[in-house]
Amino acid sequence: MIGNSEIIKSKNKFVGKKDLMLIAGPCAIESFDQLYEVASHIKNLGGEYLRAGAFKPRTSPYSFQGLGKEGLEILKKVATLLDMKTVTEVTSEKNLELVAEYCDIIQIGARNMQNFELLKSVGEIKMPVILKRGMGNTIKEWLLAAEYILSQGNYDVILCERGIKTFETATRNTLDISSVPVVKDLSLLPVIVDPSHACGNKKYVEALALASVAAGANGIMVEVHPNAGKAKSDAQQQIGLPEYARLVEKIKAIRNIIT
Repeated sequence: MIGNSEIIKSKNKFVGKKDLMLIAGPCAIESFDQLYEVASHIKNLGGEYLRAGAFKPRTSPYSFQGLGKEGLEILKKVATLLDMKTVTEVTSEKNLELVAEYCDIIQIGARNMQNFELLKSVGEIKMPVILKRGMGNTIKEWLLAAEYILSQGNYDVILCERGIKTFETATRNTLDISSVPVVKDLSLLPVIVDPSHACGNKKYVEALALASVAAGANGIMVEVHPNAGKAKSDAQQQIGLPEYARLVEKIKAIRNIIT
């Protein structure tokens, strides 16, 4: 059995077997107005968790890299106004302290899953962490990466399946839906799913999100943008506000059936 915490606590909200954690928001923070519009929509649907990137690790050095500290300031301001909890990615040890100052839950992205020094540093700060599975990593490697955080005394770890690289090219990655029950069998840590990065195409996000809930995921993390066609990063995989509202209703329906 890997991991010794079945329930993760984040600001009085417990995430475990009895709760479904819905995390939503744009891929990247672009402006106050953009973030406030999508956050208020999520809040009106009962959402508590706002995800948005201030530091963006991109394949091309010429792509939008995020607003950095300015983005974090916008994120905190919006979350304070709407009384929401925030999730944002830390990309290196050098910006860890800054990110931790502005957010409630730190995200470690797929590219950093085996950045062991970063994992140990995150383990020392004792705040909730979402650890994404690396795109080329096995479940065992993913769980052992989580152990780097746990070994430093931080047991508030949430695992996030976001798809892996396979020979299939129809989607950005291949969602390993089997990882949800497997991780639940091998670990006491909660596991959530990011269908947006798994498929890379907004047409398939709803189906993968619903399948993940049906498979027993403890939560879903979805990219939502008020005008996805003009998004500065990952425009093709972000769903619009009406689509997110429809997804939330369908998720509730499935939860009522399986619980």
